[in-house]
Amino acid sequence: MTIRKTEGSRFLFDSFDAAAARIEANERVAEERWAALDYRLGQIDAVLERLEKRIWLGVYGVAAFLLTQGAEAILQAAMR
Repeated sequence: MTIRKTEGSRFLFDSFDAAAARIEANERVAEERWAALDYRLGQIDAVLERLEKRIWLGVYGVAAFLLTQGAEAILQAAMR
């Protein structure tokens, strides 16, 4: 969009294309929204990975506890 400063008719100036400006603004807004969505999804993915690690740690802890209890019961039965 260039405006030429000349003497004469108003039709010598470049016209302002409001529709194109509105489309460009909407495209920029859409790009920013996608970037924000991508950032937020990355954060959610990281949180889910940490949660999954904690859950597996708990599962392994419970399994270790049960195995220990089973081994202790077997040892108690073998000593009697």
